[in-house]
Amino acid sequence: MGRILAIDYGRKRVGLAVTDELKMISGSLGTIHSKDVIEYLIKYTTNENVECFVVGEPKQMNNTDSESARFVEPFVKLLKKTFPLITIKRFDERFTSKMAFQTMIDAGLKKKDRQNKALIDSISATLILQSYMESLNNK
Repeated sequence: MGRILAIDYGRKRVGLAVTDELKMISGSLGTIHSKDVIEYLIKYTTNENVECFVVGEPKQMNNTDSESARFVEPFVKLLKKTFPLITIKRFDERFTSKMAFQTMIDAGLKKKDRQNKALIDSISATLILQSYMESLNNK
């Protein structure tokens, strides 16, 4: 069995999260600079069996693409070209940044720690992955 790896793509940073091989638990892989993400994923998939990438799909409230979608689409095309044997799924990422911020508040992080955008991106990727896994279980 392979892992599912979630990607919260941003122009500067990319949040990453992954499941265990049984697809029961998701955890953060942290963040990486967007220019380094493909190289990182090549190394990661060399050592780990990844069967699916879940890429956050930025949407507005009216279900149209958000402004950042224009940066995500070229990344998805490059991902497909680089990893032709790995399934790529898109998943709505609305509210994940707000949910990540609330998660940090609930965890008792200090205001200075909550300003760490890399941590927000990392938590957002984990939330995208958890939501995706829940959607599979509900089918």
